[in-house]
Order: sequence, then C-alpha cells, then structure tokens
Amino acid sequence: MEDKVNKQSVVIIGGGPGGYPAAFYAADHGMEVTLIDAEPNPGGVCVYRGCIPSKALLHAARVIEEAREADQMGLQFGAPKIDVKKLRDWKNSVVQRLTQGTGMLRDKRKIKAIQGQAKFTGPHTLQITKPDGAEETLEFDHAIVATGSRPTVIPALQIDSPRLWDSTKALDLEEIPKKLLVIGGGYIGLEMGTVYAALGTKVSVIEMTDGLLPGADRDLAKVLAKRLTDKFDSIQLNTKVLALKEQKNGIKVTIADADGKESNQVFDRALISVGRTPNTKDIGLDAAGIECNERGFIPVDDQRRTAVPHIFAIGDVTGDPMLAHKASHEGIVAVEALLGKKTAFEPQAIPAVVFTDPELAWTGLSENEAKARNIPVKVSRFPWTASGRAMSLERTEGVTKLVCDPDSGRVLGVGIVGVGAGEMIAEGTLAIEMGATAEDLKLTIHAHPTLSETVMEAGEAFYGNAIHAIKR
Repeated sequence: MEDKVNKQSVVIIGGGPGGYPAAFYAADHGMEVTLIDAEPNPGGVCVYRGCIPSKALLHAARVIEEAREADQMGLQFGAPKIDVKKLRDWKNSVVQRLTQGTGMLRDKRKIKAIQGQAKFTGPHTLQITKPDGAEETLEFDHAIVATGSRPTVIPALQIDSPRLWDSTKALDLEEIPKKLLVIGGGYIGLEMGTVYAALGTKVSVIEMTDGLLPGADRDLAKVLAKRLTDKFDSIQLNTKVLALKEQKNGIKVTIADADGKESNQVFDRALISVGRTPNTKDIGLDAAGIECNERGFIPVDDQRRTAVPHIFAIGDVTGDPMLAHKASHEGIVAVEALLGKKTAFEPQAIPAVVFTDPELAWTGLSENEAKARNIPVKVSRFPWTASGRAMSLERTEGVTKLVCDPDSGRVLGVGIVGVGAGEMIAEGTLAIEMGATAEDLKLTIHAHPTLSETVMEAGEAFYGNAIHAIKR
C-alpha cells in the first residue's frame, strides 16, 4: 500500500481535553494543525466515556434522591419510574451534542482531522492506522502527545465475563443489576456506585485501605462515608478481593478481611475501579527517542517538553493529578512554548472534585499533606449546620475548611464537602493563586443566603469570630 506523506507545523495526538484545546489554541494563533484521534469528533475519554456521561447520570441520580427525600418537606412524588433506555439515550445525547459542537469548532478553525491510531516511527514521523485498516505516514515539525489514560487492569482479577465491568462498561447502562460490587473506594467507583444505588441497585464497596477516597482529606471523606453508609448496602474497608469466578447466578467473589479471614459473596455484577493507567504503550515512543518513567509516565519540563525538544506531552500521560482541566492548561502552555512565548506550567493549586452526593472538592495544600511534609498550618472550619442556605436545602452535613499559614493567614488550601462543592472550589483556587489571606475571604462580601458564604465564615473562623459559630 502506497503511503501518503504530509507535513504540518504541529501534530497533536489525542483529541481529549488536553489535545483539542491545544489544537484550537494553536490554530487561533496561526499554526497549521493536524489533530489525530480515534473518534470522529474531539472530546476524548472525558466526553465520550468519562466525565460527561458520568455527570449526566449523577444528575439523574440526584433528581431521584431529591424526590425520595422530599417527603420531609411535605412533598410526595411516589416511587420513581425509571425508563433505562430513555435514560441511556438522554445520556448519549448529551455526549453527542457536545462532540458535535467540538467538531464544528475544529472545522471552523480549518484544523486537519485524521481519525485513527497514531504511532511514532521516528522523531519526525508517524504511522496512522485508520478505522478501515488503511495506513498513512505523516511527517511533522512538532508534536504534542495527548493520548490520555485507560482503566487500570488487575491481571489476577480478570475473567472473561460480561458480568465484570470497568468504568466504561458501567457507563453503558445496559441494565440495572440487583447487586453490584464496586472494587475500589476511589472517586470513579464511588460515583458509579452513587448512580446505581439511586437506580435501585444494592451496592457494596470493597476498599483495601482503611478509608474511602484514599489520599483525600479525612474531614471531608468521613462526611461522604457517613452518607454512603446509609445509601450503600455495605462498605468493607481493609479488605482485599482475592478472586472472581463466574457462576450461573452471578460472580462469586472471594475476599479477605484485615485479619486474613476469607469468605465468599455473590454479586450480579462487579465493577473494577482501582485507578487509571497512562496510554504510553504501543505508540512508538521509543522510536521517537522518548523513555517513560517506572510508572509509565512521560517526563516533561515546565513547558511540557519531553527529552526530545520538538515533542511535547500533556495530560494523563505526564502524571498525577490525572484531571481533564489540568490537561487543558498544559496544552495551552505547550502551544505557547511552540510560539516562543515565555511560559511555564506552574499552578499554585489544581482543584479536584468528586461528584458524589455530597460532593467533595479540594485545592492546594491539604491538612494531611501539611502534616506529612511538616508544614506548619492553622486550620479553620465552618460547619454547614450553621448555614441558612444549607438548612433550606435540608443538606447540612457539609463542611468548608481553610488551611492557612499560621502567621500571615495566607490561604494554602481549601476543602469543601457538601452539595455544590464542585462549583464553590473555584473561589478557593483563585484565592490561592492570588495569594489571598483568610482576612481577604472574611472581608469579601458574599451574597446571602448562599452556600458560598461558608467560605467567608471559614475566613472569619480563622480569626475566632465566625458570626454563626461559637468560638472554641
């Protein structure tokens, strides 16, 4: 088969939340851009099989829960009738509308789009395999690797069974199982568990550490754990899954508790959700002269440049945190470096959100990290039990927390657990980036009645005089 050879100013491999913003930004600044992705339109795992479809289903779950909880307000809606096909179609329509929009934006910018899988064959060449099997060779001046990540596989627990799910399969919403086991108490597993529990599934979670959301602030995680204890069928901590075996009535799961005592349980479906692995294998990095580290990530400098100066890498392939918004900002930095601008990826804080119910969000330095790194901090908290807006929502379990320098009061970290925490965390991130102090938050007038007032009152609490809390 005869190869077609083209030459572009920059080729971007991967059309996810890192790749397509980089492509759009480069095109807006006059660069000739080629964007290569397996899907027909930009979006990547985030839009097609991750962030967006999961949040659509989580919204549906929240609507169901609100209807169930409305009885305490004197409102009765009755048991929800769930049309799984219609729910699935709606979730898919959200994805379709978004990706059609990104496709239109790409085309308006006259970006050359190639659908296929790319592999380096040298430091300036790529081989692209298209969906029909045809191959094309692309020669480039500069490249940005944005190939993202995939669900981590545990070889010992892999069985050939449609009953065994990863996060992508769980999002397909082919059915609502009676009993679902979630292996892993991280954010993806808990989000999907939240969806299926709302839809009527008995959800069990097995986590090998001593708490849900390992690494998250314990003050925040314990609030979520308390609510999930009521919503889920069971949460088993310090527990390991030793084996999975399919049988006629489901998947038999062999587990071991903290003392090593083994037992068996049977579930209709099992979801393995123990993290994500960077997509750095099978893309020919060695042919380009790039070596990954021991975890499979691509080492980059503060401009996202790899060891090969004309090749950049952004997003999940460069390491933690594996977050869509981090990838987007890295993409802009990489393009600015290509344009010769003085630039660097050096954020003071990167927010993270867990879209469970309640939501968890944090940014900057956590109290856990401060203790581990022996950084002196002063922590102030404001409980949502004292928030008028939280009371009106009947959701007072939340907490807003500031981690500050004890002398200057400079905000080093913010953590929030509660309804809408993901929307509120932006104020905390901006405060850290701008070098704000707890006094700045205290003196900033917040609208009343809002949940965001809890940030202001946490600032007041730092100085011991929160209006709606008792000084301790």
